[in-house]
Amino acid sequence: MCDLVARTGRHQQRYEAGCRLVAGCIPFRYRNSDESGNADSEKVVEVLMINSSSGPGLLFPKGGWENDETVQEAAVREAMEEAGVRGELMDLVGYYQFKSKTHQDEVNPEGICRAAMFALLVKEELESWPEQSTRNRTWLTVEEAAGRCRHSWMSEALVDGFSKWHAEKMLGAG
Repeated sequence: MCDLVARTGRHQQRYEAGCRLVAGCIPFRYRNSDESGNADSEKVVEVLMINSSSGPGLLFPKGGWENDETVQEAAVREAMEEAGVRGELMDLVGYYQFKSKTHQDEVNPEGICRAAMFALLVKEELESWPEQSTRNRTWLTVEEAAGRCRHSWMSEALVDGFSKWHAEKMLGAG
């Protein structure tokens, strides 16, 4: 049983210029490429994806940014609610616009959403979390994840946003 509760409803949802504002993250960790645990082995970046509750393919945790929180707080909340992870929220990797079939309403009849996506270095995987009955977690390499994204905008966030950010910021390339 999980003591944490997911937020529901849209009464506090933020909108800007007719777009629903969304916050999400690309949770990541490092794994040794050498299974023997050799500290000198190369580190492999893995990202955490969750199943979609409405069809095939995998997703990164994301959801509505609400009026009583910052975009960073919303991204951290969504990672905990949907994927059951906590960690260090790093940088914004980009803004991505997409059309949602499930989030059309009187404020946003077209279902246009604008997602702020962040990198989240995972420090803890919770044993129980609010959406665990409908969500499964899967750790994948960036290459594997790019091919399994349900939405093209998420693949773009991973390849053009996260991977470039990681190479520049975390590896010091460039």
